[in-house]
This record gives sequence, structure tokens and C-alpha cells, in this order.
Amino acid sequence: MRGRPDSPQREHVISISTPLPPAVSAPRALTDVYGPGVAVCARPAVTAANRHRNTVDALSARPIAVAGDTPVLCSAGGTDPELLAQLRDGGLPVGDDLRDFRDEAGFAARVTEAMADGLLISMEYPHPTALCPDDRVVKTAHLVGHLNNKATIGTIVAPRFHARRSVVTRAELAGAAPAAESWVLKAATDDAHGGSLDVYLHEAGEPVEFPAFTDLLGEFVVEEYLYLARNWGVQLYVGPDAVARLLAVTEQRVDDTGVYVGGLFGLVSPPPADLLAECVAITQRAADLGYRGLCSLDCAETLDGQLVMLDLNFRITSGSIPLLALQSVRPDALDGYAESVKLTAAAPLAELLAHVRPSLNAGGVLITSGHDTTRTDNPVVLSTLQLLVFGDDPADVTARRGALESLR
Repeated sequence: MRGRPDSPQREHVISISTPLPPAVSAPRALTDVYGPGVAVCARPAVTAANRHRNTVDALSARPIAVAGDTPVLCSAGGTDPELLAQLRDGGLPVGDDLRDFRDEAGFAARVTEAMADGLLISMEYPHPTALCPDDRVVKTAHLVGHLNNKATIGTIVAPRFHARRSVVTRAELAGAAPAAESWVLKAATDDAHGGSLDVYLHEAGEPVEFPAFTDLLGEFVVEEYLYLARNWGVQLYVGPDAVARLLAVTEQRVDDTGVYVGGLFGLVSPPPADLLAECVAITQRAADLGYRGLCSLDCAETLDGQLVMLDLNFRITSGSIPLLALQSVRPDALDGYAESVKLTAAAPLAELLAHVRPSLNAGGVLITSGHDTTRTDNPVVLSTLQLLVFGDDPADVTARRGALESLR
């Protein structure tokens, strides 16, 4: 399955075909990545495929804690005064120019305002050029959509790291996804939807239940079902100098269905050097096309020793924010162990903060972002917190992360 079953470590014959980038000081805030004169917008466009408006808004608030001097266009759900105070108390470089909005009209107004102020917009997801023209962006909507399209991986990744996959139309889907075989289904679209388009995993012999996105889109990726020994998220970034650089390597925690539920940070098992070099090379290829900013490349080693690239996430992700946070306030924690966790509650954010406060007071826990839909026009009441648990003992870190998860 797409998980991390226990397996013995393997020896690899290493051949590095791409040199790693020159070393520089590790970035600690968005300002160190994007440079001056840039406003970051990590909000996906609202489309018919967005099932959850609260997900769209929550993503926009994720960079707040590590923004530094970079202006951030963010949902008002992420600017709760108590939450911001908690982030600052943790020593994080909370943004000092938060341009928040509570509804669709407010979002468009903030984009227009930022451009009027002479700022370039770093759209982490593609938006219509009518809202944000190509000459006012750090990277175009077309480029961001193309790089994040699940069908693009075959054009930007070296062939030796390809999993077996095919791109099919809706009419071809049933024939390409038989119930008797195992496969993975992904949406193939340039319109990145920010978590609204799930990956569907099918095990041989089980009934086929195509996900909702197959009714909305016309093209899909059908990929081989891999049995994973190790699964990494390689975190990289491209600064204004157009050079791809490695930020860190994380490992991924997934549930029984293969869905991402959090990351492992610090002393993780490193990927083979040639796979790591390919991740840097992929990011440099994207940089040569004009990409700037953070990215996370999902890759793995299968039980039979195959090295594969699974997904390319050219945007700010849930893996990059904790790394910037640790670099900023506890860089020594990267020499230990850390795990991220997301908590949700159908209640105001103040109640969720109260639940985690004893863990915060005990130490070794850092809030990296939060969101409260009651501060927006969204009628759904939902609060979220992203936290990072760190320490020197991996068993203790896992236990404390599990205790926090039990608060859900």
C-alpha cells in the first residue's frame, strides 16, 4: 500500500548526476525566500470543484506565522488576536503586514490594493488573470497550474524515477481502472484546488467508487499502486536569484488509506543521494521556467527498491511552514525529532486554544498556524490548529503528538 510499512534498510549504488546547490544561510521567514516587494497569497481560487470553502480560507492563513516582513493576503480567520499573540509568544516571525479579508469581495479588494501599492503577487495557486495580470505576479497562473498538474510529472521528472502511469479522458476512465487491479487515481488539471481534489486509491477486488472530482473534470491520471518502504517530502525553494536550493528532507505520515496526516522533521531517514539530486534538478527545471518560491516534492522507495517521484507540489505546503518556524525559533530542534499534527473542532478557536494550552505550557510544542471560520462570512463553524511537537526522544515526541490528536 501507499504507506510506510516496516522494512529493512537497503544499500544503494549512488551516482549523482546533478550537483547540489551552493550552501546559503537557511531561510527563516518568507522574506528570506521571496525577497522584497512581494506579497504572498496562498489561497486557492474558489471553483465548482472546491468542496470546502473553509479549506480554501485556512490555506491562505498558513504563512502568517513565518511571514516576517512579507505582506500576506490572508483570511481574517487566521488573524484572531489571541492566536497571533500565541504565535508571537512562541518567538515566530509573525507577519507585520497582514492584509486580511472575510469574504470574496474582500479578497479581490486586497489583491487590487496590493498591486496598487506596487507589490508583485506570489500566487501559490492559479487565479484568473482578470484578477491578477501576468505582469503583476512573481510566477504566472499558467506556470503554477502546469507544474502542479498531476499529468505534468512525466515531462519534468527524469524517466528513471517515473512510476507507471497513464493520462486518460473521462470516457476512457472505466476501461483504464478495472476493479480486479490495484491503481491510484488523480485529477489532471491546471486548476489547483487546494486539497479539494483527493487522491483515490483502489485495491484489487474492492468495488470501484469513483470520487466526486471525476464528475467535474475531463482528464485523469491512473497510476500504479505502489507498496512503499519509505516516503519523503523533499522541501526546496527558489529565491530571486533563480537557483533551486534544498531546505530540508521530511518524512510523511499517512493513514491506512494513504492520505497524508502529518510530517516527520529533524533526524529522518535520508533518501538516496541520486533521488535527492533529482529533486533539486526538478526544482531547477521549474526555476528555469520562471518558478519562484517554496515547493515540496513527494518521493518514495518501494519495497522492491524502486525510487519514484509521486507528486510535485510547487507551492507553500504544510511541510515547509514548520521548517521555517523551527529555523526561526529552535534550529537546534532540527537535530532532534519533530512531528506535525492538525487539530480541528466545530467550535470557536478560543476553545481549541484552551484545549492545547497545557501542552504549550509544558514545552516542546509550537503552534504554526490556525484558522477560525467564525471570523469570516463562512456559515460553517470550524477551527483548525497546526502544531509541531519536538524533542530529543522520538518515542516521547510521538506519544505527545498522539495525546494532542486525542483532543480532536
